[in-house]
Amino acid sequence: LRVMAIGLAGCSLAGCSGGFQPLYGSLGNGQGLGDRMAQVDIALIPGRNGQRIRNELIFKAYGGGNAQPPRYRLEVAIKETSTSTLVLRDGTSAGQIYQIDAKFQLVDIATKKVLLEGNSQSRATSERFANVYSNVRAGDDAQERASKTIASDLKARIAGFLSTVPV
Repeated sequence: LRVMAIGLAGCSLAGCSGGFQPLYGSLGNGQGLGDRMAQVDIALIPGRNGQRIRNELIFKAYGGGNAQPPRYRLEVAIKETSTSTLVLRDGTSAGQIYQIDAKFQLVDIATKKVLLEGNSQSRATSERFANVYSNVRAGDDAQERASKTIASDLKARIAGFLSTVPV
């Protein structure tokens, strides 16, 4: 916090005006970032965790409200892996790491031009138990946590990009 305060004080003393803009403030013509995010059509993502990521993105992008006519389309492809950790002498594992690798593209619908692309990665751990139901529930919880992390990352990256695109 001290470094940030010193940086802001230095910037204000140096005469920086307009160097910082709130991410969720107005974009110049009265249109806010929430309106821009509502113009993003989120394409279907295959699989249960793809559905989780898509649902979370929709909620984060539209805030539970209605989408606007789409101007952009977000396409996401995911790869899921699960790795056993802490392998015991009898060959069983005491834990697992669940990982999602997501590759995404933000496409302008009118021109079909890719505006933004990148990768996102998330890992979540789960513990193994003697009870089968506990293992299923722990694995499902890890998958849900990893999916939410991917959705949060994608939303932040898209919001940051859309805040810089001319209206």
